[in-house]
Amino acid sequence: MNNCDTTPLLCYDDALTQLTESVAPLASVLEVPLLQAHGRVLARNIDAGIDVPGCAMSSMDGYAINTSDIGAAAVTELPLVQRIAAGDSEAALEAGSAARIFTGAPIPRGADAVIMQEQVEVAGQTIRFEARPDSGQNIRPRGNDIRRGTTILQQGSRLRPQDIGLAASVGLQSLPVYAPVRVGIFFTGDELVEPGQPLASGKIYDSNRYTLHGLLESMGCEIVDLGLVGDTLEATRSAMLQACGRADLVVTSGGVSVGEEDHVRIAIEQLGELRLWRLGIKPGKPLAYGRINDTAFIGLPGNPVSVFATFCLFVSPVIAIMQGRSWRKPIALPVRADFDWPKPDSRREFLRARLVLDDDGNTVARIYPNQDSGVLTSTVWADGFVEIAENTTVRAGDRVNYLPFTQFFQG
Repeated sequence: MNNCDTTPLLCYDDALTQLTESVAPLASVLEVPLLQAHGRVLARNIDAGIDVPGCAMSSMDGYAINTSDIGAAAVTELPLVQRIAAGDSEAALEAGSAARIFTGAPIPRGADAVIMQEQVEVAGQTIRFEARPDSGQNIRPRGNDIRRGTTILQQGSRLRPQDIGLAASVGLQSLPVYAPVRVGIFFTGDELVEPGQPLASGKIYDSNRYTLHGLLESMGCEIVDLGLVGDTLEATRSAMLQACGRADLVVTSGGVSVGEEDHVRIAIEQLGELRLWRLGIKPGKPLAYGRINDTAFIGLPGNPVSVFATFCLFVSPVIAIMQGRSWRKPIALPVRADFDWPKPDSRREFLRARLVLDDDGNTVARIYPNQDSGVLTSTVWADGFVEIAENTTVRAGDRVNYLPFTQFFQG
């Protein structure tokens, strides 16, 4: 149920719409060699300039014949006069003869079938067989895979290994791709300490920096990392201006709530425009979005799970659109719940969950026992989110919506 009209917080669907409609693909396009194209986003459709294969080819090792040479007798005998291997030039089959042929070799003109070698007896330069193949049998026709002029790769797709292989198969050396999105990041909180440093009382190690690095790298972004920033408004403003001057998008964690030491939201309002703040979701309520000059800015909450969840839900679609990708909202998978969720919340909840088999062999969603937003372990244990609508309870056996983590980084 959509409760956007009954809560002062911005609901998930409206927040996602506002964010995704506020950004556009970057204009810069690069031509990169195929071996550097993996993970990049294609900037235009790619059409094939050739047929693949470029001629009819044998799909197996055997003997090329013309089926009209098969008479009424039970056994056919033909002289063996040619040998054709993969990579040989096209030739002509002598009338009334057979050619030894190998997988991937061009079919000689005049042949219309290949008999597999297991069905043939060879005696010197003569072959004998009882098989009566149909015309076209065991032959891959010209253009069997790709026809010249066909669009083989779509603009907006994130290039996978098989896409690059397909481009190579039509003879391309390079592909036009969008320039990577440069994302500036910094982190606020005087309680934060870099891993490897001594941990004094009251301090915690900064995990958010490393989570964000991995998430951004998985999406093919260039990262401008300004590290930890002091918990003062002046330091926050300075870091914002520096990041906005060097990046297409700035993402931070911490400093977006209402505490006296939360300076990110205030700095956005002072330097630019705050367009969105405080969402009706859990975890991740204090998320801020705005613009400073021409640079988009997303301030994530400070809790580790909130950082991971809000990146998946909001930052990943923003980056995908800026990359020029064909982004679509993740599709929820309906599954049975393996848990009770008896306390409804006015916010939409995203529980860390995984799919498991119950005792009857049915696939069900199981949630991590501790759903606190500070329990980063839950994101490692889980494979996705169970989405619980606003003001909704769940009992074991109810249908729930499951969102695999992988969907948030789709190509």
